[in-house]
Amino acid sequence: MGRGMDAGPSHAGRDTRTALAACCAGILLLPLMSTMMNLALVHIGGEFGVGSHSLAMVNTAFLLSSVVAMVPVARLSDIHGRKKAMAAGLVVTVAGALTGAFCPSFEFLLASRFVMGIGSAAVSVSAMAFITEVFPPERRGWAIGVYTTFIYLGIAVGPTLGGVMSDTVGWRSLFFFMVPFAVASLLLLYRFKGDVVVDGRGKMDFPGSVAYGAAVFLTMYGVINLPELWAFGAMAAGLVALAAFVFMMRGRESPVLNLSIFRHAVFSRSCLVAFMNYASSYSVSFFMALYLQSIGALTASQAGMVMLVQPAFQVALSTVSGSLSDRISDKRILPTAGMALTAAAVFMIMMLGMEANYAYIAVVLVLLGVGYGIFSAPNSNAVMSSVPPRNRGEASAMLAVVRQAGMMVSMSVAMLCISFIMGSTDDLGPDTFGDFISVIRAAFAVCLAMCVIGTAVSWFRGKDASSPA
Repeated sequence: MGRGMDAGPSHAGRDTRTALAACCAGILLLPLMSTMMNLALVHIGGEFGVGSHSLAMVNTAFLLSSVVAMVPVARLSDIHGRKKAMAAGLVVTVAGALTGAFCPSFEFLLASRFVMGIGSAAVSVSAMAFITEVFPPERRGWAIGVYTTFIYLGIAVGPTLGGVMSDTVGWRSLFFFMVPFAVASLLLLYRFKGDVVVDGRGKMDFPGSVAYGAAVFLTMYGVINLPELWAFGAMAAGLVALAAFVFMMRGRESPVLNLSIFRHAVFSRSCLVAFMNYASSYSVSFFMALYLQSIGALTASQAGMVMLVQPAFQVALSTVSGSLSDRISDKRILPTAGMALTAAAVFMIMMLGMEANYAYIAVVLVLLGVGYGIFSAPNSNAVMSSVPPRNRGEASAMLAVVRQAGMMVSMSVAMLCISFIMGSTDDLGPDTFGDFISVIRAAFAVCLAMCVIGTAVSWFRGKDASSPA
């Protein structure tokens, strides 16, 4: 089964650096695929004639498929190896990107984003587990910090690149831009000697995978389509499928997800905090992109430059906070402080008005950037260090699932508020700006509540994040 790597690294230093470089190049794709598209939404809406509610599906389709795929692909990476699973994910992601570049309709674009989400799931869960397993505990926080820095680097450059490229060469060019990073990651993976396989004799749990996929898809698809009447039925069916999935996992020889990892209190609470963090703040970039280009009357390029403030602080702080988390015995301090700063920023977003105050917006983005920067790497380190080595793949999958599920809930709250307040007239223009401000205030009132809960759970998660080797 699992191989313990806490006793020390099982790969030479050069190999660990190669693994980290491959994971960083691959993970850079994921934020680029989201943030670059945010600044292209206005152009996409203009070409296909769709409004803000439909445009939210561009990212939601990506998130939905990634959440559905994460647990099954994590199990596949346990059986076949992190390297192979990550390489397969990169190939699928590129295939979806190239398909999206030539999409003839909005529905085809959503299908391409769905495929890209499946590929990204394999990259995300494999990369985090890969890094955790090849680096020893005393260097793990630093490595996760570097990895997180590349995520935030993608968030930092994505809006600017997405805006400039959408304004100059068209939004379809964004898909081609992602290919070189996937190729670089694949080449670096090829250079890594061997693979990390934790359960080579295990079997794939296909019935469990289907039950998990059905539970997540039905529940999340129902949430994002509220308040439609049939959406409540989908959510109910999803919850029934979830109960069936939990029942199926008991006593299974090779379950797709070992539910015993949730007995680790620090792990469970740290995952809940991660969910609350993303659920309360992921929709900021969606709303801010639309706000700056509509009420702020900025071009996509100009809006991208303004939004660069937040990820700039995330990039600057992630590696530092990751290293610091290796040395601080009380693992609650940094993530809790990050959640508190996020709550302050979310409250300020609720106060946005009909006139864009760029100094005020800059303060909001700085608070969010610092909050994310001191939250993400330390919290991820706490999650990955709180379970035994044999459960690292599942822990990585659950961390990715709660992150993506949080993003989906954040976008679902946004779409629900748009539906209730703006209804079918969700096109942004001077006549609907007032309603759009009402949407922002309603959505972030919900997000603020999640921030407060997340801050409390973060502090009461427990001090010790270490696990047995």
